[in-house]
Amino acid sequence: MKLRSRLAALGIYLLSVIMPAGAQAAPANMLVYIHPQEYTHSIKLWHYYFDYWFEQGPVVEPMALSMLSGLYGDVKMCSPGSEGRALLWIKPRMYYNPQMRVFYGEITATVYNSKGEEQASYLGEASKAGFLDILPGKQVQTVYEMAMQDLLAKMGQDQPLKALAESGESNADAATVCAGFASHARPSTMDLNYFFKRVK
Repeated sequence: MKLRSRLAALGIYLLSVIMPAGAQAAPANMLVYIHPQEYTHSIKLWHYYFDYWFEQGPVVEPMALSMLSGLYGDVKMCSPGSEGRALLWIKPRMYYNPQMRVFYGEITATVYNSKGEEQASYLGEASKAGFLDILPGKQVQTVYEMAMQDLLAKMGQDQPLKALAESGESNADAATVCAGFASHARPSTMDLNYFFKRVK
């Protein structure tokens, strides 16, 4: 019995050594990229008497992975060694209108194939009345979730995107393509249009 267990363990070990790394794990249907600045640069929501500062990346990343997985299956963050069929660059924005006391959020998603060629772009938007001094973190989370739902409703209607995620050509070096996005224009630290944006 012990000999049989040892032989089975040896067989599993040999298979893991002999099989190429790419054969051990299937490529992700979609790899998500969020600019590093979204994790290090705090944005400010302001009221006349107080402010709320937060980084967008840590808020948006977990909800994006969870909600996109429900639509496209295997969805992961783009990281070293990542292999995937479709790449999705997510750009979040959040604004607070102090006069109307309304949170306004949007998430732009740009889709690329595994080689980094742009395929489509979508915009999810949401707004919610609320006070900046009452659970602002929860308010921000809720508005981003609403914006993601709006975004996914639009993405879900795009059949070519679904086909790309399910059967598009995979790229074992997709992480390098994602890394190239960092050299693109960085998210603006100050968007004056947001001070005048009309909240629906």
